[in-house]
Amino acid sequence: MKIRSTVITLFLLAFAAGTVHAAKRVDAPAYRTMTQPEAAKALLQKALTEAGKGSWERIAVGRVYYLGGMKGEGQAIFDAVLANDPDPSDLFRVARVYREAGEWSRAKDLFDKSIQQNPKDEKGMAEVGAYYLANGDRATAEALFDRSFKLQSEIWATVSAAGGYLGVTPQE
Repeated sequence: MKIRSTVITLFLLAFAAGTVHAAKRVDAPAYRTMTQPEAAKALLQKALTEAGKGSWERIAVGRVYYLGGMKGEGQAIFDAVLANDPDPSDLFRVARVYREAGEWSRAKDLFDKSIQQNPKDEKGMAEVGAYYLANGDRATAEALFDRSFKLQSEIWATVSAAGGYLGVTPQE
């Protein structure tokens, strides 16, 4: 009898967990009947709710807004994340979005600030160096590579630097 009640309890717990998980799903018919922009907006609103206070998650949502042609909505999310003493990694992630959008001057400012606040990020330094190289500033790129390699020889830093010389964007 004890084994049976344990099995039933485990089944009910698994069912409840599945129900909670199912409650977080987006209702398929809702986005299937919408235009693509409407579906994207509905899903982005849900994603923003799911992101909660997570800065990386909120930046990911802002990225889709920003690169998807809704720059105002994306910028509002970035501004909110960056307004409250952001972590250097938050600066770095928003800078990546600006770079991806072709806004090097905006990206460069945030990348530089991120490196200044996190001077031991050898991977980040090499990645930013590759972006400088892609934007025609070899001297700054190589200064960042030098700093990165002095901290530690690390595969991802080395690959970013090598890719920079070949015009290959660092893997994010």
